[in-house]
Amino acid sequence: MTLQDFSPFTLESPTGAALALRHMAAPGQPRGVVQINHGLAEHAARYRPFAGFLAERGYHVYAHDHRGHGATRAPDSIPGAFAKSGGGGKVIADVEAVHAHIRNTHPGLPVITFGHSMGGLIALNFAETHPGACQGLAVWNSNFNAGAAGRAGQALLAVEAFFKGSDTPSAILPKLTFQAWAKAMPDRRTDFDWLSRDPAEVDAYIADPLCGWDATVSMWRDVFELIYRGGSSKQLARLPKDLPVHLLGGGEDPATDKGEAIKWLADRMRKSGLGNIESQVLPETRHETLNEINREAAMDGFADWLDRQFPASA
Repeated sequence: MTLQDFSPFTLESPTGAALALRHMAAPGQPRGVVQINHGLAEHAARYRPFAGFLAERGYHVYAHDHRGHGATRAPDSIPGAFAKSGGGGKVIADVEAVHAHIRNTHPGLPVITFGHSMGGLIALNFAETHPGACQGLAVWNSNFNAGAAGRAGQALLAVEAFFKGSDTPSAILPKLTFQAWAKAMPDRRTDFDWLSRDPAEVDAYIADPLCGWDATVSMWRDVFELIYRGGSSKQLARLPKDLPVHLLGGGEDPATDKGEAIKWLADRMRKSGLGNIESQVLPETRHETLNEINREAAMDGFADWLDRQFPASA
């Protein structure tokens, strides 16, 4: 497979952000469009192999750098922060701007909103904020079940914000997340082995200056807002009951309690009345499924699901 160009271009968002947006075009007659939302402390360019794979399977792909990430810039944002205030809402509004661009560029094609980790939080919140906008939803490696520990984290972030402000990196949350997840890996070679069993992918992440940085207090507070709002029964009830949903997690992913958070979300969605859910936890798989040693099987499974939900005749 020869990957097409995935270079960024600028899309102006109504929020004032200049979004660094990438596009991979499907050759021939497209079946649909996949809109990718990347995770925390990374960027959209890392999804180029996945975009190329989906394009070859007949799907246009769009992916942008979220506020505070990559090459996206906004007047009310700094690297590592969504915005000075209301960051979660502005992130969702930026996703809507990309969605509108897709709709205008590819009228009539189904749009599937995909998100990994933090991107999954964003994807679900977008689908709830704009019910009916997307024709499919994929949430991979995301944890909406923060529980009491998450509430304690929010309280600690409030203390940090009071004493040192919101636009400085949190000193507490990395210890409770990235560093704790690193310690959960047996015989770890690096502090990022929790991402993948593929050492080349882990090394590439570490060497990337746009990855692995510490998020600000404000960004962590916005992330928790997305977690609790997106996973609430009230918000889940806003989703169309027949919305096709694809949930995927890893059986050795410490960020999702070894995939238990995926099972929790699937159960919560079903209790909210959604009836078209495919949920799977892949054994031995860590956090970044798309960069894991079994990524080809995961991508094939996702493309097969897309084909079943959106047949070419449609």
